[in-house]
Amino acid sequence: MAVLRREDTSDCFVMPGKMVLPVQYFAGRAGSQFIISLRDERKILGVKCPQCKKVYVPPREYCEKDFTKLDENWVEVGNQGVVANFTVVHYNDKHLPLKAPYILALIKLDGADTPIAHIVSGIDPEKVSIGLRVEAVFADKTTNTILDIDHFAPIVD
Repeated sequence: MAVLRREDTSDCFVMPGKMVLPVQYFAGRAGSQFIISLRDERKILGVKCPQCKKVYVPPREYCEKDFTKLDENWVEVGNQGVVANFTVVHYNDKHLPLKAPYILALIKLDGADTPIAHIVSGIDPEKVSIGLRVEAVFADKTTNTILDIDHFAPIVD
């Protein structure tokens, strides 16, 4: 991966240091319903566009294809799916959910047209591949976040 750097900074005011940026995220109406369903029912919900029939997981309020409002068109999708893409995280940071190395994947759930980003555990990072079938493993204790799905695990045939 190439990192672009500006070599000549003589005309720039540079102040080295670190910043802490505390943030609070509001999930919105669609995101809140999604999280509540994970927490209370252990169901993964998406929204389906009545125009183009595309199913979005995680849900959003408007269809990205035709801008139709989606907030009342809830559908349940499967808790299994396939790894559409992935990366192996090789560094540690206090803001990351796990110690490195771990797998972060885009998972296209059965019944959904868009992938959801989440952790894949239970497989060596060297053996994960696109197309791997996985299943949601729900957390024992609720977090009121996307981490109510603790991780996705490979489906053993």
